[in-house]
Formats: sequence, structure tokens, C-alpha cells
Amino acid sequence: MCTRGSSCTSKRLASAPDTNALRDLEVELIDRFGLLPEPARALMAATRLRLRLLPLGIRKLELGPGGGRFLFGPQPRIDIGAMVRLVQSDPKRYRLDGEKAFRFHADIETLESRVSAVERLLNEIAPERKAA
Repeated sequence: MCTRGSSCTSKRLASAPDTNALRDLEVELIDRFGLLPEPARALMAATRLRLRLLPLGIRKLELGPGGGRFLFGPQPRIDIGAMVRLVQSDPKRYRLDGEKAFRFHADIETLESRVSAVERLLNEIAPERKAA
């Protein structure tokens, strides 16, 4: 059992099973402490992205102001054809780094623009499947 607030929050954040649990934790933190500072918002955004990436077989995301790179696990669940079409349509912006990585270049300075860029890219290469 946790006895220190930040330790408990860190554990709950790291073990959030889905975006609903993450949203509940975020609401609880805002209720207790007020608006979240930038580092906390960045941590929430990173966790939200992790929850989206892991089921797709993307084991790591490297992201910075100049773009980023997805590192794939052994069996990624993405649309390879969509990725190839992106590379063919704009090879200066998109590039495959072997079989296990996909690199993208973009000027994305702010946290919000980085998250939005990754989400748009994921919508291209791994659109959410509708339940049958």
C-alpha cells in the first residue's frame, strides 16, 4: 500500500490499463491540486500515447522538435501498405529504417503539436478497427 502521494500516483499512472483510467487519474489530480503543470501534462500525454502504441506492436516512440521514430516489436499491427504509400508520396518526410523502424520529419515544437502529429500519423498507418 502506498503511503506517499506522488509514489502512489506514479504507480497508478504507470499501470493505467486504458485511457479511461488515465482520464480518471487526471481528473482526480486536477481536483486535488488544480491545473496540471507542463511536466505533468507531458507525462499524461506520453502515457496516453503509450496506451495507443503498445497494442499496435510499437515498442518505442522517439519524439522531438524535428520529428520522430517508431520502433516496432516482432509483430506490429499496422498497415504496412499505408506506411509505404507515405514514404513514396513524401520520401523527404517519411522513411523506413529497415524492417523495425519508421522515421518521420516535421517541425513540431510544442507538446500539443507533437502529440497531434503522432496521432495523425497513427490514424494513417494504424486506423482503429471498428467492432464487427
